[in-house]
Amino acid sequence: MIYMSVLQRGYRAGNLSTVYATARGTGPFLSVIIAMALLGERPSLIALGGVLLVIAGVVAIGLVDRGPSAGRRGPDPAIVFGLLTGVAIAGYTIWDAFALRTWHLSPVAFMVGAAAAEIPFFTIAVGRRWDAVGALWRAQWRRILAFGVLSPLAYILVLQAITIAPVALVAPLREVSVVLVSLFGAFVLRESRPGWRIAASVVVVAGVALIAV
Repeated sequence: MIYMSVLQRGYRAGNLSTVYATARGTGPFLSVIIAMALLGERPSLIALGGVLLVIAGVVAIGLVDRGPSAGRRGPDPAIVFGLLTGVAIAGYTIWDAFALRTWHLSPVAFMVGAAAAEIPFFTIAVGRRWDAVGALWRAQWRRILAFGVLSPLAYILVLQAITIAPVALVAPLREVSVVLVSLFGAFVLRESRPGWRIAASVVVVAGVALIAV
């Protein structure tokens, strides 16, 4: 719940690509450090090199479209909220791994329980804006249904992965999705700097290859 709240606040306060890059780079990095410190994981040096490449490539992809911040006084809110989101990502990643491994929980049951616990919180957060919720449903119900199925399914796969592999490897591998989005933007949407996007994606793929060694 903290993760979703901070992320949405960041998207409202700052540049989307900066928030995304900071969060997606910080989260896996902290997850690796905490997993090694608290869970006793010891990835090989080659795998750690792959982790660093994945994180560097993800950050590079996210920073492609970042606008200039000249003249800004104080910290960029996009970076601040991106860092907070990354801390939340690391927190729930490590907790999920601990809970599943310690209590031998089913990833599906764990995800359903977590989603059920979120319902009261977000119901209260909506407040009196149910008219806006209804309007959004009528306009975007197909996308809402698709997201409602694919997003939990994706994280159930992550939960399954951390029951059979170290968190220090699974957390960075989650960010391969950023590569797919970047390539879609370069080739389909014709977004700016396609060469930069492709180069950063190659760095991520190289990191994944090292992790898999």
